[in-house]
Amino acid sequence: MTDQAVNNEQGEFVVAAMYHFVTLEDYQDIRDPLKAFCDEHEIKGTLLLAQEGINGTVAGRREAIDALLAYLKKDDRFEKLEHKESFDQVQPFYRMKVKLKKEIVTMGIDGVDPNKEVGTYIKPKDWNKIISDPDVILLDTRNDYEVEVGTFEYAVDPKTKIFREFPEYVRENVDKTKHKKVAMFCTGGIRCEKASSFMKNEGFEEVYHLEGGILKYLEEVPKEESLWKGECFVFDNRVTVDHNLNKGSYELCHACRMPITDEDRASEQFEEGISCPRCFDSLDETTRQRARDRQKQMALAKTRGEEHIGMSLEERKAAKLARKEAQRARSQQADS
Repeated sequence: MTDQAVNNEQGEFVVAAMYHFVTLEDYQDIRDPLKAFCDEHEIKGTLLLAQEGINGTVAGRREAIDALLAYLKKDDRFEKLEHKESFDQVQPFYRMKVKLKKEIVTMGIDGVDPNKEVGTYIKPKDWNKIISDPDVILLDTRNDYEVEVGTFEYAVDPKTKIFREFPEYVRENVDKTKHKKVAMFCTGGIRCEKASSFMKNEGFEEVYHLEGGILKYLEEVPKEESLWKGECFVFDNRVTVDHNLNKGSYELCHACRMPITDEDRASEQFEEGISCPRCFDSLDETTRQRARDRQKQMALAKTRGEEHIGMSLEERKAAKLARKEAQRARSQQADS
């Protein structure tokens, strides 16, 4: 029995992360049929559609995910669509969303088109050799809070808050006359693939990126051979996964949506669903009280065996603001 089959026995839900850069002139027309298909098969998660392709993570029963992949690949443009799987005992998403976007991963730089040019794809089995080369500068293209959870040995952390900041970091810190070889990685492969297209546009000649991202590396490279350190942040209710792609040790602060440790949870500033040490100082009492009321409603719903989606729109706006404030505070601490 394969490791994947063993994991599938341990988890009821298949979590499928997928993306594919391909020109979709009619991406608006794909949305409604795709959403209806997912709803019919009780698949939940988020898929993004743009003229440059498709991106997202969804979860469902084994037969449902297989059906979705078959449905997508009926369109010849998705024939080469690849995905990465992990497993969970519960459905890690609350609802199904299919969104139309200008980009499937937002960089905000005109002229960057992975459908035209990207760097060299490196298979997970060959990644260690590439990043161990002293002439290679290894860039983590993910956000700073993801890097805190785990990253590759030798990796440089650009300390970006969002992916849109990556081009500015490169232009200010990476010199193509000095850094002849550049390697990049991200969670599933999409950000580093787009970043490699940007790097080629900027005139970097020898550009590499990890095919399938960290998740594919963890799936294929044995732990005893791994150069990965820590856990990997994922954008669903599992928060992080370990090297075996099982749920990791981090939880999520439902106020600022940042990963937190057991140490954070033991802090006096931690209150379940209300605040954590990262965001405590940026939340006013009105926001905290609203969060406490939500927590009560969630507890009541649980006793009645009902589902509770969680945050209202106002609470989500407050959480977004709290997260920005927490990030700003951490940035100031790093500069001091």
